[in-house]
Amino acid sequence: MNKHMSCALLLLAACGSKGSADNLPSTTPAATRSSALPTDARGGESHCDTKNSDPKYEISEYDTSGDDKPDVRKVFLRIGDGTLARLVLVCRESDLNADGSKDIVRYYSEEGAALREEADRNFDGKMDELTFFQEGQILRQEFDFNGDGKVDTKIYFDKGRPLRAERDLQARSTTERWAPDRWEYYDNGRVVRMGTDVDGDGKVDRWDRDSSTRQQLDLGQSPATTESGAGDQPT
Repeated sequence: MNKHMSCALLLLAACGSKGSADNLPSTTPAATRSSALPTDARGGESHCDTKNSDPKYEISEYDTSGDDKPDVRKVFLRIGDGTLARLVLVCRESDLNADGSKDIVRYYSEEGAALREEADRNFDGKMDELTFFQEGQILRQEFDFNGDGKVDTKIYFDKGRPLRAERDLQARSTTERWAPDRWEYYDNGRVVRMGTDVDGDGKVDRWDRDSSTRQQLDLGQSPATTESGAGDQPT
């Protein structure tokens, strides 16, 4: 079975001194992000606006590659006043390939909790991976694998582990309507059940299972993976 699982790259972390915000380009403009960016992913960019002269923000830059060029920028928000004041990380930008453009931008809430992350995995200047977080764990990932500016794959997680994937193989989705034609269910990171919509009516026409799952069913056992009907009624 063809798997399009994308391994998450680890963000670089290093200690450094504060630097000028002009040394590193600002966050990738919204116009170059996926045109299918969902509503719940919008907002938060203001925290990464390094041209904002608001004194409540503090910016630090770091050179993690040793080439004397800052490749990581962190934006902190000052919360509270006087002795109760504290700095909270609200935005982190990373340039992984030293080309001067942001490849990963992670947004945080004003409590410092990760909200979402946008990434350009193929370094073409466009964000093609979007990750949502909830209570410190990955909740959902969305991908633009074919580079057409629209999401074509969504992977849902449970307690940080992949639960199921929805894919639009025939590019039927629009910015207003998500129209997957393949649903995959995982057990310990492995696809154990896959449903495919052949005629584009939004319903599964064919189910496929891996050999071990078939053996479980033949023995009258229940597969460990979730057997919900999400593929029959895609959302």
